[in-house]
Amino acid sequence: MNMIRRIFLTALIVVVTAGLAFAGGQQGGQASGGGQAAGTKIIVTFAGTEAATTGQSRMMQEVADKLNASGRFNADVQVNGALSGDTDNLVTQAKLGIPLVVPSDPGRLASQFNIPDLNILMAPYVLTDMSALEKLPDTAIFKEWQAQLEAQGISFVADMYNGFRSFYTTTPVAGPADLSGLRIRGFGNNIGNALAKYLNFANIGISWGEVLPGIQQKTLDGCEVQVATAYGSAIYEVTKYLALTKHYMLQSSFVCSTQLLNSMPEADRKLFLDTIREAARKYSGIIATEEAGYYQQMKDKGVTVAEVDLQPFQDALAPLYSNNDLGFSPGLKDRLFKELGL
Repeated sequence: MNMIRRIFLTALIVVVTAGLAFAGGQQGGQASGGGQAAGTKIIVTFAGTEAATTGQSRMMQEVADKLNASGRFNADVQVNGALSGDTDNLVTQAKLGIPLVVPSDPGRLASQFNIPDLNILMAPYVLTDMSALEKLPDTAIFKEWQAQLEAQGISFVADMYNGFRSFYTTTPVAGPADLSGLRIRGFGNNIGNALAKYLNFANIGISWGEVLPGIQQKTLDGCEVQVATAYGSAIYEVTKYLALTKHYMLQSSFVCSTQLLNSMPEADRKLFLDTIREAARKYSGIIATEEAGYYQQMKDKGVTVAEVDLQPFQDALAPLYSNNDLGFSPGLKDRLFKELGL
């Protein structure tokens, strides 16, 4: 995180802490079911790294607007890395009790909180149909993951489809061999490192804000990311090739501190959760619909969009599962698919 963002985040922590202390001191008692004082507006910031134009960012703004309209919340939205370009850092701040709602993803959460089985939601070519996410919150396995996160101070409140991730590069990619030796910005976690291992590229886990200048300065040869973020960040200015490998079905996993959630009066907590989950369902569909348009806009910007044969990529990644690089529990995929009805 650069110095400006560090100062901004420190200021946010001070202001929010002071604000909560002041608000609590102005009330005579605590609401049942939580530590938030009755009648006090609940302060919360939705913080993400994507551009304001993406479905994820627009979803958070819609949620904040609805919460504010209720008169019970003082919700703010900070996107495009305004607080930090590092999602893991934002989640850590939330875990510490700062009133943030952060869109992470299953792979990041799996590594950050040492829950290897959670990686399966983002493992390459495992889940390929966004409709599965509608059933996910009702499964026993998902509730187990929620409990494991809550034991570490984080509440997993909603999971939203956020597009397929593919490779954006400065040289054409038709098959796995074309990625060999390239320096690609990817997830700096177990799932990102496993992808790089079997596709033989160097995985550079830097913050998203460093990607475009990194490609400009030739310290990177490209990135793997979802199209809305690529377009919103003008990646077409520095990469002219897009290989539609669609290796990850990216999900935005919205998390906040368990402390924040438990501090809310019951009615407010229900409003908070229902509003986020309803918006997640809505924007999953919006994002899926918008993807085709973004691919066309990339073409309009001079990017060559290649419909590559997926089988060679799937074959190259097969040892990831036979070697169990991600440390899945025995029978995990079968159990997940059974509970999802796949």
